[in-house]
This record gives sequence, C-alpha cells and structure tokens, in this order.
Amino acid sequence: MPSKQSARRRRSAGNGGPGWPIRGRAAGQPVRLAPPSRRPADRGACWPVARVPPRVRGRGRLRRGFHMTQPETPSAGPAGGRTLRMTALVATLGAAYAVSQFLRNGIAVLAPTLTVEIGLTAADVALISSVFFFVFVAAQIPLGVAIDRYGPKRIMLVCAVLVVGSTLQFAAATDAAEMLAARALMGIGTSCYLMAPLAFYARSFAPERFAALAGLQLGVGTLGSLLATAPLAFATAAAGWRATFVATAAAMGLVGVLVAVLMRAPPAAPRAGRETVADGLRGVVEVWRQPGVPRLFVMNLTAYSSYALVVGLWGGPYLTHAYGHDLTARGSLLFIPALTQAFGMIVWGGADRLFGGYRTATLTGASATAALLLLLAGAGTLPPLGLWAWLAAFGFCSAFLPVVIAHGRALFPERLIGRGMTLMNMGTMGGGFLSQLLGGLIINLFDSPAGHHPLDAYRAVFLAQFVFCVAGMLVYRAVRDPLH
Repeated sequence: MPSKQSARRRRSAGNGGPGWPIRGRAAGQPVRLAPPSRRPADRGACWPVARVPPRVRGRGRLRRGFHMTQPETPSAGPAGGRTLRMTALVATLGAAYAVSQFLRNGIAVLAPTLTVEIGLTAADVALISSVFFFVFVAAQIPLGVAIDRYGPKRIMLVCAVLVVGSTLQFAAATDAAEMLAARALMGIGTSCYLMAPLAFYARSFAPERFAALAGLQLGVGTLGSLLATAPLAFATAAAGWRATFVATAAAMGLVGVLVAVLMRAPPAAPRAGRETVADGLRGVVEVWRQPGVPRLFVMNLTAYSSYALVVGLWGGPYLTHAYGHDLTARGSLLFIPALTQAFGMIVWGGADRLFGGYRTATLTGASATAALLLLLAGAGTLPPLGLWAWLAAFGFCSAFLPVVIAHGRALFPERLIGRGMTLMNMGTMGGGFLSQLLGGLIINLFDSPAGHHPLDAYRAVFLAQFVFCVAGMLVYRAVRDPLH
C-alpha cells in the first residue's frame, strides 16, 4: 500500500504543480479536469495541457462533460507572426499573377524585334502570341477539377515548374516552332495564377475578406501588364530580350520557392477527389443554358479582345511601322494605355451604380472603344498629342470588363457561380485569342517587305475589330438586366 506522503507526491505531479486547474487522483483512479467555466482568470485564453504521470495517464479516464483544450504552441507563432506570413504570401501570389500578365502581354513590345531577328511573318507573330490565350482557355476546366482534387498549393508548384521551363525555352528559341511550343507551355503554366489563389483565399479566409483579397490579387497582377511595356523595352535595350526572359524565369522560380515555404494547405473542398473533367464540362454546359448567358458570352469575347489586340500584340508593330518609333519609344507609349486600363478597372467596377444598370454601362464602354477603333482605322496616324490622348482614352474605355463580369454574376444561380466564372474567364481569354489571330491573318494579306507592314494593313485590323465590337453590342443588347 502506498503511503499517504507518496500519494500526495503523485497527486502534486499529476496536477502539474500548484495552481493548475486539474484535480488529480492516485494511480489507477480517474482524472477529472475542471470545465472551462472554472478556469482561472489570470490564465487568459490559453488553457494549459494537464501533465499527467505515465501511471495516471495510462490508467485514467476523462469523465463525460469535461474536456482538455490544446493551447497555442510556441511553434505556431504569435498572431503578429502569422499576419506577417500571410501578408508575404498574398504578395507572393500577386507576384505570380504579375508574371503571368507580363508573359501574356510581352509580345507587343518585342514583335518588331522578333520579326527581324528570328525571321517571323505576321501570321507567325499572331500565332505565337495567341496560342497563349488558346491553351489558357483549354486549361480552365481541368484546372478547376485539379485545384479541387489536389489543392491550390500543389497545382501552383507544378505550374511554377512549367513557367520556369517554358520561359527558358522561349529565351533559347531560334525559330517559330520553338517559340510556339514555349508559348503554349507558358499558357498552361500561368493558367492557374488567378483561380488557384482565389480558391486558396476562399478556403482559408472569412467570406467577408474574400473581395478585398481578390482585389489585391488583381491589383498586384496588373503590375505585370505595366512591366510588359516600357520596363520590358528598357531591359531589352540594355541586356537583350533573351537575358530578360532568363531573369523572368529566375523570378518565377523564386516565387515558386516562396509558395512552397509560406503556403499551408487549406481545408479540402467539399467534393475534393470526386469531380471529373466530364462533371466540369457538364457544369459549364448547364451555365450556358441559363437565359441570356450565350448573348452575354459574345460580349465577353469582345470586351477584353480590343485591349489584347492593341496593347497585347499589334500596338507595338503599329507604332514602329506607322510612326518609326524604336524599341524604347514604343514601350513608353504602350505604358500609357496599360496605366489607364489599370485605373479604368477600378472606375468601371462601380459603373453599374453610376449608370443604373449593367447593360447601359457595358454598352457605354463598348461604344466608346468601338468609336476609338473606328477613328484610328479612318485616320491611320495621329499627331503626337493626339496619339497620346488616343492611347490614354483607349486604355480607360476598354477597361469595362468588370461590368460584364458583374452582369454575368447577377445572371448565374447561386449554385452555378463557380461554373459561371469559369465560363466568363474562358470568354475573356478566348476573345484575346480570336482578335490576335485574326489580326495576324489580315496583316498577312498585305505585302510586307523585310517584315515592314504597311499602314493599310493596320487600318484593316482596327476596322475588323470595330466590326467585332459592334456585332457584340448588337447581340448583347437583348440580355436581361437584373438592375432594371
């Protein structure tokens, strides 16, 4: 029989010392823990883990109605450390999207240089640029399934490897076929850096914080479009375009490392591991059958395509062949619409309230964009101040895409919002593919000695885009506006 003194020693050890809110018993006796309502006030929110000796721990039991709560451990870090880590992670995810935007829009500044150095035709340039958009669209449905099944972190790490490899391949390319393959892999690799971060935010943060985080993702990503203009031109002039893309690959590699270090896997999606690509396709088809969605999709094709045509590809060659601007000059000029487009995205985001409806705001932006295209198609060239004003106005007016997306969001049933956003994203990028490819085919119809395209070729491209915009407006005007 154990003595009373040894029993007291065991109880003291089982209690973890004076002041711990646990009533110990001798070995072999049940252990009772004080409920949370009786914990000492000076312990704060942290409820300590009871330290029970092996003999008590092995034989004891917890009575029903009492529980033991695991506290914050030192390895978890204080709240300030977690906030710092999440801030760094959000910045990293935004930087990944900025690299995506940079690679998407970088051909416009480089097109005249690539035409001369690699010996590309207008059709080659158009296909090399637009294939990025095509594979980006094709990847959206399987990408959504993969994010749900494997989680956004794994998908982003795999895509980072693709982006690094394809960017290095592009930097080493010596002919059109190698560039085409590299751009296709770039499109696949960068296709996740909007959807995957948004999926991570949706699963890891409170719903009321999602809109702000999505805005940060888009806002930081816009820096990539700006970097693809004047900064790309200056870097190319200083170090060459191949070295610039090697540096871009290194930057993307660093982003991948930071994602691996900073991101922790969020909670799994409710249907993780069960959905297939066929399920994804059926979901998109169901969205397509909603009233008004096909007409809205046509407008979505045209909304971003004008900007992708001018700033994303043919604006650079136009400035060189029509005005004689060199690499740095055309980069500086294309910086103007990139900047006003970033500002316009913010302004147009609330245009539905200003105009009292989605349809009126969308038609206003589309009409202004079409009018600017018609002006350039008719005039051919503009005086310097007129050109600067045109570029600034074009970037701002063509930024009405947020209104189109908001209109779609209002038409989609709650259960189909995710599918609807996928369809809208496919329309946005699909329009960029069509406009860039069609522009190249039109320019290829004209004689281009030594890769120098005539002014009439560009006028025909701008006129064709004007017709595309008008057709989109005529189809879209019959879509129901929920705000009316």
